[in-house]
Amino acid sequence: MRSDPSLGQVLALVIGSIGLGYAFYGKKQAHAVALGCGVLLMVIPYGLSNVTALLIVALTLMVLPFVLNRFLA
Repeated sequence: MRSDPSLGQVLALVIGSIGLGYAFYGKKQAHAVALGCGVLLMVIPYGLSNVTALLIVALTLMVLPFVLNRFLA
């Protein structure tokens, strides 16, 4: 079963938008981890064409600032 190519484009748009929000938040609050994750979330969809891998990497990057803030602060 093949996935629809437009699904990858929509996911890239949504993940990039979330990354933009993380980047704005990280810049405004001087939170380097959120800023870095935001930039990576904006760039990663260009390099990954596999939808499953994109979702796994994106979800990991979305959760990473919260986990690091919880356990390292």
